[in-house]
Amino acid sequence: MGQSVSAAKLRSRPDWNHRQRSKPKSTALICPMQAEETEELERSNTDESSDFISDLPDECLACIFLSLSPADRKRCSLVCRQWLLIEGQSRHRLSLNAQSDLQPLIPSIFSRFDAVTKLALKCDRRSVSIGDESLVLISEQCRNLTRLKLRACRDLTDAGMLAFAKNCKGLKKLSCGSCAFGAKGMNAVLDNCLALEELSVKRLRGITDGAAAEPIGPGVAAAALKTICLKELYNGQCFGPLIIGSKNLKSLKLFRCSGDWDKLFPLIVERVAEILHLVKTPECTNAGLGAVAEKCNLLRKLHIDGWKANRIGDQGLIAVAKSCTNLQELVLIGVNPTKLSLEMLASNCPNLERLALCGSDTVGDAEISCIAVKCIALKKLCIKNCPVSDHGMEALASGCPNLVKVKVKKCRGVTSEGADWLRSTRGSLVVNLDINLDIGEHLDASASDGGVQDNGIEFPPMVGSQIGASSIASSSTGRSTSFKLLGLMSGRSFVACTLRRLANTTGIFPEYYTQESMMPYIHELHEQTMVVPLLGGFELVKANYLHLLAKSVFNSSVTSSQQAIKTEKLVGWSAHAFGWVKLNTNEA
Repeated sequence: MGQSVSAAKLRSRPDWNHRQRSKPKSTALICPMQAEETEELERSNTDESSDFISDLPDECLACIFLSLSPADRKRCSLVCRQWLLIEGQSRHRLSLNAQSDLQPLIPSIFSRFDAVTKLALKCDRRSVSIGDESLVLISEQCRNLTRLKLRACRDLTDAGMLAFAKNCKGLKKLSCGSCAFGAKGMNAVLDNCLALEELSVKRLRGITDGAAAEPIGPGVAAAALKTICLKELYNGQCFGPLIIGSKNLKSLKLFRCSGDWDKLFPLIVERVAEILHLVKTPECTNAGLGAVAEKCNLLRKLHIDGWKANRIGDQGLIAVAKSCTNLQELVLIGVNPTKLSLEMLASNCPNLERLALCGSDTVGDAEISCIAVKCIALKKLCIKNCPVSDHGMEALASGCPNLVKVKVKKCRGVTSEGADWLRSTRGSLVVNLDINLDIGEHLDASASDGGVQDNGIEFPPMVGSQIGASSIASSSTGRSTSFKLLGLMSGRSFVACTLRRLANTTGIFPEYYTQESMMPYIHELHEQTMVVPLLGGFELVKANYLHLLAKSVFNSSVTSSQQAIKTEKLVGWSAHAFGWVKLNTNEA
């Protein structure tokens, strides 16, 4: 408001000065006291009419704009032409809807925002994305680009990526997901962008599956590359030459990448200096983890999601304990360690500060007691969906002297009384307890502030609208009031038809139905409709909504509460089966 008033004064100042100059001046004699009063009055009038903001250097205004929210920056750009120019020149980050109709607007957009160094181009899956011509045009206008994010730009080809890479050789970070270009386009970037430090690739559809896949890398970018993240790739092993050739690699993250990684680990992990994530790589076994331990002596962070495949256990963890003595953070999800391996990890890794144990059937009170005695440096502990009871909490009361935070979720044996006792016994210890048990939950836990693994899950589009989701903060009350929800959107008639047939097949949805028996119907639903996440607690599918849904879909005599549970189960399993959402119950 103040800025608008100031600008208005700036526009009116010439008229005011003109009126001052046109005033007739008296030639009468004035005494000294009257002269002083007149000068003071003139100075006060001048101060009131001055526009101090317009006297600020452009660089100072740019710094102020950088501290504002995007909405406030837009408002400021409407104040005057000077502010419009400064706001555009000081904007370094830009996110654009990368639909095909963006192309004619590119020259005007980047003539205003000519200092952009970080660009995100995102297209929804129902629209036609920009093509090579648009990307080349952007690269010609943004030659100082250092970061580029591409999402669902399916019309980009290898030729377009080659032209882009030649124009933006200073690129430092590239993230691409659900794009259609292949190994040639990726190699074009690696051969031209010698400053590339971070590479993230998700669902790159153009990579050929099988032995005929073209190898990717290393290229000139390998010398500077520090972080590689590969997600949901059928043939992620084709990035092997790049990983092997990256001599300064510090972080390697593999998420849901199929293939026999055990054969590659002895070659590629030697370059990984600090961080390694192995998330849902089912072919990875104790042998592969042993190779990691042998080569990565300086490893600081290790995240393993074994997907409950029982291919990684004590043998691999003991190898880690023997070699990775500098380990500071360890996250085990769907892995079944015993007291033997946990004791060795605690004894051999004196710097272990963050530990997460999630979905482990073998982690009980004895294992927690071992951690309490041995892990002297431990500061944060997360236990989720493990057979731990209040006795394990009692062990933490006298152990782990540096412990500052404990997070316990979905552990049936831990009660609110046990958590309260631990809280009262160690007054400085933060205890977060969530004892609510949800069916079909996708495991995700973290002992670190930044989270265990990448949470940027791509959601299928909604027909007719877009829905944003955000996480709900949790407290230590042990009471869950909201969680991420699912709705059956679009194709409702098909859903009803399929579920009615399911009801007839399984006997009006009996209590004994299992996830395995439901999977054929879930896959059939997946072919015709979409399960999408909605936010806001279980307000999405309230009891009345569930009652109507159950009544119209199942047409059976069971109670609405039973139908609500069954509907929630079906939707949860469906989402979990296709990895679309992270079903997560959070505390209020």
